[in-house]
Amino acid sequence: MVSDTADMPPPVDTYETESNDDPNTVFNALVGGAAGIVLSFVPGSTLLGGGVAGYLEGGQPADGLRVGALAGLVMLVPFVFFGFLASIFFLGVGGSAPGLGVFFVLFLVFGAFYTVGLSAVGAVLGIYVKNEL
Repeated sequence: MVSDTADMPPPVDTYETESNDDPNTVFNALVGGAAGIVLSFVPGSTLLGGGVAGYLEGGQPADGLRVGALAGLVMLVPFVFFGFLASIFFLGVGGSAPGLGVFFVLFLVFGAFYTVGLSAVGAVLGIYVKNEL
């Protein structure tokens, strides 16, 4: 005898829904980025901001990498802005040395790796803390 349920699709709750634009991820990244900015006077503030974002996000370590990188990008914007303002204040707008542009680009690249990288590590640690507690 043939079953009546053989041609029926599985229930809706068994379908996996994977969305990279999860509003909670963006919100958690903004909160973690804001925490990193507020704590910017503390050494390792990018690690702490990423940890806050990862703790709020929960889930797997891959989720932590994504939310941590987003939180790092949020933190990077004001860091770069105030860094350029400070350099203009201390070095002046006028005459610039030829190697100064290269220095600024290297400073920006190093700052981006530092901020985004430590924020991602902090988010993975935040997820670990949430899963273990």
